[in-house]
Amino acid sequence: MAYQALYRVWRPQSFIDVVGQEHVTKTLQNALLQQKISHAYLFSGPRGTGKTSAAKILAKAINCEHAPVSEPCNECAACRGITNGTISDVLEFDAASNSRVEEMRDVLDKVKFAPTAVNYKVYIIDEVHMLSISAFNALLKTLEEPPKHVIFILATTEPHKIPLTIISRCQRFDFRRITAGSIVNRMKLIVEETGVDCDDVALQMIARAAEGGMRDALSLLDQAISYSQDRVTLEDALTVTGSVSQGFLNKLAHAFSEGDVSSGLEALDELLFHGKDPARFIEDFILFYRDMLLYKTAPNLEESLERVMLDEDFRQLAETIPVEQIYQLIDLLNKTQQEMRWTNHPRIFLEVAVVKLCQMEVKPVLQADSAPIGQLLTRIEQLETELRHLKANGVASSFQEGTPEQQKPAQRSSKKAFQPQVGKINEVLKQATKNDINLIKANWGEMLSTLLKSQAALLKDAEPIAASSSAFIIKFKHEMICQMAMNRTDFLESVTAALLTLTGKRFQLLGVPEDQWLPIRESFLNSQHGEEGDTLISEHNKEEEPHIAEAKKLFGAEFVEIID
Repeated sequence: MAYQALYRVWRPQSFIDVVGQEHVTKTLQNALLQQKISHAYLFSGPRGTGKTSAAKILAKAINCEHAPVSEPCNECAACRGITNGTISDVLEFDAASNSRVEEMRDVLDKVKFAPTAVNYKVYIIDEVHMLSISAFNALLKTLEEPPKHVIFILATTEPHKIPLTIISRCQRFDFRRITAGSIVNRMKLIVEETGVDCDDVALQMIARAAEGGMRDALSLLDQAISYSQDRVTLEDALTVTGSVSQGFLNKLAHAFSEGDVSSGLEALDELLFHGKDPARFIEDFILFYRDMLLYKTAPNLEESLERVMLDEDFRQLAETIPVEQIYQLIDLLNKTQQEMRWTNHPRIFLEVAVVKLCQMEVKPVLQADSAPIGQLLTRIEQLETELRHLKANGVASSFQEGTPEQQKPAQRSSKKAFQPQVGKINEVLKQATKNDINLIKANWGEMLSTLLKSQAALLKDAEPIAASSSAFIIKFKHEMICQMAMNRTDFLESVTAALLTLTGKRFQLLGVPEDQWLPIRESFLNSQHGEEGDTLISEHNKEEEPHIAEAKKLFGAEFVEIID
């Protein structure tokens, strides 16, 4: 065949031609100049990023007649022979088609022989992860201590499949995906040298479709040149790559933002009429909105954009669509993509998704520092200040004439110290059970999550200590917090309603400060006979300790004081 593919003709012949892998080429060049060549290398990375090309360049640089050099001369007999594949001392071994241990042993049997044409024998094992376990074991010993005239270069796209014993004996170099800008610059050089007329936007589309692989980009460029007439245009690149034009995506995005269902469905029919793959289309659309989100949040990261080109239409569209709507669009498109994988009629899901996207309402995300929320919080603070002023002047008592039970907390609020309801607390302690307090504690965290932030803050340092079937006691660390909580009817009603929803029982809440709880508890214990009082209290939710019972027998229960 007289014609060769572009990626074969333009395969790099020196380190400077390896695009986007400067961290690898610079290290290898320094090692060549300093004559610090390792006996084994591992080149790993995505396809089409220059692993095998770098291995051949390294083999030429090591065996170049002008060595030590940082670049092979490509003119001496050794360099030309390695490039043409006529020197048997540089062997390229394909592990994908020769994965058995027998083939590996045939290669390793020749390792001990000295090179015949050049200074070093170089074994380039491509797709090394395809070797069998037995082949890896056969390679292991030779790789660890090869003869001085042998160098191994392993190349793989899946380094996680290689045994760690192999990796630890190699110098590992990770090849990165090549950026779209670097791919475009390389393709510009190629089309200029070959005399092909090509649009810059077409090269950019091909570079983005290649997803970081130079070989894929050159293959697509080769295909686009064959498809085009006299000039490679954007439409030619879109046809070859199977991508959807950005103008089409912009048109659909306008239909979504304006809620125009008919326009969206017409555009979708046009897309499918031209033979576009629905799965490829929805992937392009997700990446389109992904790029729009990155452009709105980080406009300086142009290299991170996957699909779009920053034309004027895209910029205007990005300014009109809020970030919250982009989140919802991506979420719905992603769900549609997952559903399309398991159906024989992807067009139906695509049409339903277009209708949903056109009719979707933007759900605003309210933040605490937003203007409406800030005004609402300010108004609440004003109302609370006015309410405290009315209570201090005794005006609030007129609203509570029909509820005498609720007047006592209002009257106590003017006193210096909080007075807990000792009688009701003692009744709860008499009827307290382990199951009731465990039920409260099991739903305590979920109950807190349902309260308002101001209500949940009152229970930050509080904990339930005892419970009966109809009421429970909360111990507050600070007396002032306890008084504030017990005087707020909205707080008491919210806690009761939350526990009713979670447990199915209506509990009355009784509060007690921590410093007043111990005297109340001790008084209750003294009023009980024997050990009956201790077993009824569910604060500890367990049987009395044996050493406490023994102390009561020796000294008498009235002389034993239990301190938490």
